[in-house]
Amino acid sequence: MMERILTRWMDIPELRKLDVYLANGGYKAVRKALFEMKPEEIINEVKSSNLRGRGGAAFPTGVKWSFIPKESKKPVYLCCNADESEPGTFANRYELENDPHGMLEGVIIACRAVGAHTAYVYLRGEFSIQKKILDGAIAEAYAKNLLGKNIIRSGFDLEVYTHRGAGAYICGEETGLLESLEGKRAYPRNRPPFPAIQGAFASPTVVNNVETLSNVPHIINRGADWYKAIGPEKSPGPKLFCLSGHVNKPGLYELPMGFPLKDLIYDVGGGILDGKALKGVIPGGSSFPIFTAEEAVKVNMDFDSVRAAGSLMGTAGVMVMHEDTCMVDALKTIAHFYHHESCGQCTPCREGCGWIEKLLIDLEAGRGKMDDLKILIDVAVNMEGNTICVLADSLSMPVKSFVPKYRDEFEAHVKLGRCPFKTGEQKPAEAA
Repeated sequence: MMERILTRWMDIPELRKLDVYLANGGYKAVRKALFEMKPEEIINEVKSSNLRGRGGAAFPTGVKWSFIPKESKKPVYLCCNADESEPGTFANRYELENDPHGMLEGVIIACRAVGAHTAYVYLRGEFSIQKKILDGAIAEAYAKNLLGKNIIRSGFDLEVYTHRGAGAYICGEETGLLESLEGKRAYPRNRPPFPAIQGAFASPTVVNNVETLSNVPHIINRGADWYKAIGPEKSPGPKLFCLSGHVNKPGLYELPMGFPLKDLIYDVGGGILDGKALKGVIPGGSSFPIFTAEEAVKVNMDFDSVRAAGSLMGTAGVMVMHEDTCMVDALKTIAHFYHHESCGQCTPCREGCGWIEKLLIDLEAGRGKMDDLKILIDVAVNMEGNTICVLADSLSMPVKSFVPKYRDEFEAHVKLGRCPFKTGEQKPAEAA
């Protein structure tokens, strides 16, 4: 079994408490970063580790840090994105509840690297318990001079604030998050300028998510070469997989990058519920293309392998569906979420998400027409890449994969004039 790195709280009771965290090597990486390393050395170590952002975009973390101007006349900020809202994803929640100091240690090191003296942790609106736990950890860190003025007599100052959003999915988009942090409606911004140049309060800003920052202390303590040895060299490290859906053992699992999806489902997850057949898997949260059963069992779970196979790993929210799943109904549910969560700023997203949901409601209810399948694809194609942020793409990509991969099932709804998956009714193959 792989050494637990990000989930070592499973082996160390009460790791969330500072005295326990310190007794188990906690904040050792901060001391190293403050007293033994220059900022550029920290950035180079993280660059060399090939750590890629765990929030969905997979952008190299060290490279992102290096974009911050070295001699900025404006203050530099770090924002930790804890607005975990992607359906099927729940890793950040566990990290905040069980190892808040692990993330805080990453925040301090990242701030030292980019010259930030103020950091914000932006939590999703529903994270009231997690905020309470994190605020407690921050208070402990201030009391031990791990935050505040002249941290452990290093001459480095850092203030950390928590901020709860209002429960909107769009606040997880980094520029929507920044708008919300500034007290405005969370409309995503056009880019450029990117946050590294003009982020929070028009100042250079780094935005990293909870899991990304939780990796950083381990890289500083054990080195880039150790980190790169975990999984594929270009997409390495430990990864938190959120396994949900029709498996016998859903849950949060820490595994090396590159772990086979088949083994995640059948070995780690205990196989398909009720012994049924696998039908499809969304590998990275609801916003990405689905794999058929035949595709899923051939894929390794790292950013590059999943992309090469035709989907994206995103936040590793792995959603498993068995043979009794109505794919029209599943896609309708996804469409309802994105229609509801569209901020409405861009016409293709505002109108397209609603149009797709309406078509799917009619199809699932047996009121659809064969031409609707072509319209679904046309609308999705015209949404993708034509909006300020990627929320429109988050529905476009599932539509463009569900409809062609399960076309027989969509057509069966039209031919039968009803959903073939209702109890005691005809299955799609019988309607063909």
